[in-house]
Amino acid sequence: MGASEENSALFPIFVLTLMALPLVPYTIVNLFGAFKKKSAKINCQCSVCVRSGKYHKSIFRRISNFSTYSNLTLVLLWVVMAVLVYYIKHISTEVQIFEPFSILGLEHGASDSEIKKAYRRLSIQYHPDKNPDPEAHSYFVEFISKAYQALTDPVSRENFEKYGHPDGRQGLQMGIALPQFLLNIDGASEGILLLGIVGVCIILPLTISVIYLSRSSKYTGNYVMHSTLAAYYHLMKPSLAPSKVMDVFIKASEFMDIPVRRSDEEPLQRLFVLVRSELNLDLKNIRQEQAKFWKQHPALVKTELLLQAQLTRETAALSPTLQRDFRHLLELAPRLLEELMKMAIIPRPPVGHGWLRPAIGVVELSQSVVQAVPLSARKAAGASSEGYAPFLQLPHFSDAVVKKIARKKVRTFQDFRDMTPDEREDLLTQVAGFSNSESHDVELVLKMMPSVTIDITCETEGEEGIQEGDIVTMHAWITLNRGSGLIRALPHCPYFPFDKEENFWLMLADSFSNDVWLSQKVSFMDEATAIIAVSKTIQESKEGSGASAREINVAVKEALEKVKNGSRLVMGKFQAPAEGNYNLTSFCLCDSWIGSDAKSNIKLKVMKRSRAGTRGGFAADETPAMEDGIEEDEEEEEDDYDDYESEYSEDEEDTKETKSKGAVANGSAHNKGKGSSSDESDSEAE
Repeated sequence: MGASEENSALFPIFVLTLMALPLVPYTIVNLFGAFKKKSAKINCQCSVCVRSGKYHKSIFRRISNFSTYSNLTLVLLWVVMAVLVYYIKHISTEVQIFEPFSILGLEHGASDSEIKKAYRRLSIQYHPDKNPDPEAHSYFVEFISKAYQALTDPVSRENFEKYGHPDGRQGLQMGIALPQFLLNIDGASEGILLLGIVGVCIILPLTISVIYLSRSSKYTGNYVMHSTLAAYYHLMKPSLAPSKVMDVFIKASEFMDIPVRRSDEEPLQRLFVLVRSELNLDLKNIRQEQAKFWKQHPALVKTELLLQAQLTRETAALSPTLQRDFRHLLELAPRLLEELMKMAIIPRPPVGHGWLRPAIGVVELSQSVVQAVPLSARKAAGASSEGYAPFLQLPHFSDAVVKKIARKKVRTFQDFRDMTPDEREDLLTQVAGFSNSESHDVELVLKMMPSVTIDITCETEGEEGIQEGDIVTMHAWITLNRGSGLIRALPHCPYFPFDKEENFWLMLADSFSNDVWLSQKVSFMDEATAIIAVSKTIQESKEGSGASAREINVAVKEALEKVKNGSRLVMGKFQAPAEGNYNLTSFCLCDSWIGSDAKSNIKLKVMKRSRAGTRGGFAADETPAMEDGIEEDEEEEEDDYDDYESEYSEDEEDTKETKSKGAVANGSAHNKGKGSSSDESDSEAE
C-alpha cells in the first residue's frame, strides 16, 4: 500500500511532464514569431494608416486580437501547469528515506545503552500516554518504534548496516504513476474505470473524427465551402464583364450564412440611399429597379450593400450589429476572391484554357475592395484607361483633388508618378491645397507602391523552334521594385480593417480569343521559400540539359542573387497549338494596388510539324531573309487580331507599334515588359 501511495503521489509530476514537453517549445516558437512580426515594419507609415489604428492597436484591440481559440487554449494549459506545480510543491508528500539513527538522534555505531536512552527520551516526548497529539502518536508508532526495533534486533541492525535497510537486500521496484482511486479497484471504482477507458479510448476519438470529417466535407483546404466553389464554377462565364463579377462574388455560401435580422432593415435602407448610384440601376425605371433589387434574397441584398459600403467608404452609417457583419464579410473576402480567380482561370474544355476577361474583373474587384474605391471610378476617362481610381487610393485624395490637378495636364496616374518629388509637392500644395504633412503622406504611399517588370521566354527545351504539339516551357522572371527599397511589404489600405498581403497573378493569355494559356500566383512575402524553389528548379533544368556541375552552380548562384534583389521565377508548360503566329500578352496583376499592374506583348510562332519529325525554320539572324509572301501573310494575320476591350487595352496605334517591334526567333519567343501604364516607352527602349 505504501508503494502504491508513493506512485499515486507521482501522478501529478507525470502529467506535468507530458504537458510541458510540447507546450514549452510551442510557446517559445509563438513568442519568437510574434516578436519577429512586431519588429519588422513593413506596413505603411503615413498618418492615415496611423490614425486608422490598424497597426498601432490599443490595449483592448490587442486583447481582442489575442483572444483567439489557439491563444486561449495556450493560456489555459499554462494555468493548469501552474496549478499542478503548486499542488506538487505544497500538497504532495515527499518520499522520505528510513534512517533509524537519524530518527533517534544518534550517530552511526551508537551502543545499545545510547539507543535505549534516546528511545526513552523520545518516548517521554511523543508517547501517547505523555502527548495526546494525534500527530505525535503517529510519529511515535511509524518512526520512533520502528527505528528502535530496527537497531535493537541484531538481524535487523546487521541488515541495515550492510544493505541500508532493516529487511536486507532490496530488489528493484517499479510502479505506475496513477491516481489512488484507479489503483483501488473495487465494486464502485470498476465502473468508473470502465467508463473512463471507453470515453478516452473510444468516444473521444470518434467525436473528434466525426467533427473533422463533417468539417472537411464542408470546407476546402483554403477554408472555403465546397458549395461556394460549385456556385462559382457554374456562374463563371467567358464573357463575364468586370462590372458583373460582383454579382457572382456575393453568391458565396459563406455570405448566405450571415444572419439577416429585422433590426437591420432600417440601417440597410439608409445605406441603400447612400450607395444607390453604384448599384447599376436603370434611372429611367428607378422605382421598378429598386423594387426588383429588394425582392432578391435578403442575404444577397445585405451582402451587396455591405460590400458597396466598403467601396464607397460609407461605413459610418452602419449599426453596431452591421459593423460586425461588415468586418466578417471583409475577413472572408480575400480568400473567396482568390477562389473566384481560380474558377476564372481553371482550364476549360475543349481547348483547356481559362478565361481572361472574368479573371481581370476579379482582380479589379479585389483591388477596389482592398483600397475602398468604387468600381465606377475605374471607368476610362480621357487619356486614362483606368479612370481616376488609382488617385483615390492615395491619402487625402478625393474627386475634387483629381479634377484640380487634371487642369495642370496631369491626366493619368502614371503622369503623376513620373513627376519628381519636388514637382509633386508643388502641385499638391499650390494646386490641390495640401499641407506639407499631407504631401509627405502621398510620397510615403508612392514609395510603397510596387513597380513590376516581366522578362518572359517561351521555348521548347532541347529544340531550336516550336512545332505544333510540342510541350512549350515558359520561363518568366517577375521583378518588383519600390521607392522605399522594400521587397516584402504590406499595401497601404487604411479602410481595409485586416492585414492584407500583396499577391500577383501572372497570366499568359491571348487577348483576341479571351484564353488564358498559363497562370500562376506569385508572392514576394516569403523569400526563403522562393530561394528553395528557384534552386531546385534551376538545378533540375540544368541537369536535364546536360550542364556540368560548375555551370549548375553558377546558374543557381545567379538565380539566388536575383531572388534576393526582388525577383521571382515562374515556370509553366503548355502544349503548342496549331501552326500559326500568335500575339500573346503576359499580364502580372496585383490584387491589392490599383495602377501597379504590368503587361508585355510576346509573339509566338508555331511551325507545322514535318512528316519526318525534323524541324524547319530560320534562325534569329535569318528572319529578314524570309520570303515576301510569307511576311505579307503574317502582316495580314496580325491585322486580324482585334484589341481586347478592357482597361489594359492599348490604343490602336500603340498596339500596331508594339506588334511591329515584338521579337520572334524561329518559334522561340522572348520579351520584356514593365508596367501597363508605360508600355509605349518600354517598347521604344527595346
